[in-house]
Amino acid sequence: MRLALLMMAALMAACGSSEEVADVAPSERAKAPLRVYTVSYPLAYFAERIGGAAVDVTFPAPAEIDPASWRPGAETIEAYQKADLILLNGATYAKWVERVSLPASTLVDTSESFQDDYIIIEDAVVHSHGPEGEHSHGQTAVTTWLDPRQAVTQARAIQGALLAARPEQGTDFEEGLAALEKDLEALDARMEEALGSDAPFVASHPVYQYLARRYGLDLHAVDFDGDAWHDLEHLLEDHPAKVMLWKLDPPADTASRLRDMGLEIVIFDPCANRPAAGDYLSVMEENMARLQSALSR
Repeated sequence: MRLALLMMAALMAACGSSEEVADVAPSERAKAPLRVYTVSYPLAYFAERIGGAAVDVTFPAPAEIDPASWRPGAETIEAYQKADLILLNGATYAKWVERVSLPASTLVDTSESFQDDYIIIEDAVVHSHGPEGEHSHGQTAVTTWLDPRQAVTQARAIQGALLAARPEQGTDFEEGLAALEKDLEALDARMEEALGSDAPFVASHPVYQYLARRYGLDLHAVDFDGDAWHDLEHLLEDHPAKVMLWKLDPPADTASRLRDMGLEIVIFDPCANRPAAGDYLSVMEENMARLQSALSR
């Protein structure tokens, strides 16, 4: 009998302890920053701007790899699975997401609201880019954030997800979003003024579709992953461009040959990965300045 009473007392004490933990744990969790993982740098930048100290944002793709075709390892996938929120770009970006199990309750497709405006790519080409291996650009243009107005919409989706997770910090999130929106709208206005040109352009990679649509650029891409010289020469016959956009500096021999063809090379970094210096806004400003300078000559 005494043993039974002791066991009952121990059980009641354990239940009481569990209730105390249940009472304390939610408030303790609320004090910790939200663990936010993203599939691209722009989404990480937007989340950091909106969430401030209330978020711990991680974008784990290596700096030397294009995040669109990156494939995270098992340990990194496990970290995504433990996140409070996973920010997706949508538009078929980061296709690895479709091949792994991630908690549906944590997924936020930031471009879902304008999916009817996705640009569909005809005749997508499969090719290879260094360490990330063979891939294609898919059937949908992915770099949605190159249109600052679409970037604003994606930022609003992030703010909505943060607000749902931490409603008590709604005022801070609203202020963060307002400041970011102001910067993006100002960037859009400056780019619209700077890029208002009917001059033809060519690009070394099919990543500038949303940029071209937003600012009415007459732009065609030739994918420089294989023998593209014939394609470029043929394109220039009907599309006499003088400026060619590149994500990064081309090899010296390629640059020399392009200059011999009368093309000026302009680096326009899509900023999919975290820049070595600056941030999304400063990179876009630098892109705009280089392109504007080329157009003025």
